[in-house]
Amino acid sequence: MKSPFSFLVLLSVTGLYAQSLKDFSIPKGYTKIAEVKGDLDKDGRDEIILAFDTNIKVSEQESSPGQKNKQRVFYILKNENNHLKAWKENSTILLSSGTGFSPEYNRLELSIKNNCLIVVQEYSTNSRHTQGYKHTFRFQNGDFYLIGSEDMFEDTCEFNFIHVINFSTGKVLIDKEYSSCDEETKVPSSEHKEFIHKLKPLIKMNDFKIGEHQFRIPGSKENFVF
Repeated sequence: MKSPFSFLVLLSVTGLYAQSLKDFSIPKGYTKIAEVKGDLDKDGRDEIILAFDTNIKVSEQESSPGQKNKQRVFYILKNENNHLKAWKENSTILLSSGTGFSPEYNRLELSIKNNCLIVVQEYSTNSRHTQGYKHTFRFQNGDFYLIGSEDMFEDTCEFNFIHVINFSTGKVLIDKEYSSCDEETKVPSSEHKEFIHKLKPLIKMNDFKIGEHQFRIPGSKENFVF
């Protein structure tokens, strides 16, 4: 059990740290697209996470032709005496506003569960294919780290692929289910694979970008990309 003195010291240090954070105001030209509140650092007080479409243009390589494609960013804010303070900022995780085949139907969802930040994104790569991601970040050792990743790729008729990894336990799950809209087509057998892959060290949130990390799947020539 912590002594009252230790608790007071902790409160004092926390207060001084909060005072060192800069005041937050929405940058000019930014449009809010998502918001969630919850306790991320287990201090008993909710943080506020705000996501925005910025006014920064990005390449149209991953977007539909003619679509406005703007960088997205989110901020993790602390509320100190009714003043929002910028604690963390990230512009590497969120897909740009014009990503995919029909960006107006893209999905972005932020949530907080078990003191972890969960980022869900989904978009169409063409008229039949849907790509989805779910990434979970936890505050530990003074920073946010990626502790979970889920990748879903689906065709409306032929397949549904899911790749999941829990970086805390190292457990990896791969499911490949096949189907067909044509009754005469021979459907391949579904595949299921589980194994352990320990990732050391864990990846910090601001060092993570979708698709830039991978490792070889045991007994396969394929890589697990996340």
